[in-house]
Amino acid sequence: MRRRLFPVSVLGPVILLLTAAGLYVLMNSRTYQVAGRIVPRVDTDRPVVALTLDDGPTERTPQLLKALADAGIPATFYLIGSELAAHPEQGAAIARAGHEIGNHTYTHRRMILVGPGTVRDEIERTDAEIAKTGYAGTITVRPPNGKKLLGLPMYLSDHDRTTVMWDVEPDSGKRPTTEQIVTETLARVRPGSIILLHAMYESGAASLAAIGPIAAGLKARGYTFVTISDLLAKSGST
Repeated sequence: MRRRLFPVSVLGPVILLLTAAGLYVLMNSRTYQVAGRIVPRVDTDRPVVALTLDDGPTERTPQLLKALADAGIPATFYLIGSELAAHPEQGAAIARAGHEIGNHTYTHRRMILVGPGTVRDEIERTDAEIAKTGYAGTITVRPPNGKKLLGLPMYLSDHDRTTVMWDVEPDSGKRPTTEQIVTETLARVRPGSIILLHAMYESGAASLAAIGPIAAGLKARGYTFVTISDLLAKSGST
């Protein structure tokens, strides 16, 4: 009996499709990367949670700092290097207020299909701008849009840096209302969660308004807000 061979004309596109699908999953994974530490949340039974704020700094920074002060909670700001260079006084205000600052790259480009030189430039230029704020703590890294493939994880692994993702992102997709953001956050947070909010720009007004109710709701459930470094220390990941 003659065997039927899978046509090469079909096999090639199938392999390409499967490869593309695998790379897409890897690029977007919050729990896995090819090298180094990646943390989407911390495995703990203690009622602790970290609030993270991406992008900026912008002229809205004082409003954010006031909301955090009124709520009595710390946050970790993942700041863009070019935005820090454009608004150095806002970065310094974040540091003076005692919040943690993380690296969100210099240009906020998607960190995929980029060479080692580009990765180094994006991270080191942002580190330099963070240093100018007066912040002197640990600097973790969050990839723009959470996307990474080979270059960024390998660089961070070589330099003993931690990639920080998240497990609660209530303001993604279509613009939700403040009530929707608060409701989703309170429903999804568990011990060791990392919350991501985008409140630095005009489009993030609902997220900014949600900070107080989120803090009040989680505190009422016995949660304590900590910075990312403090959260990682509780799990031994630094």
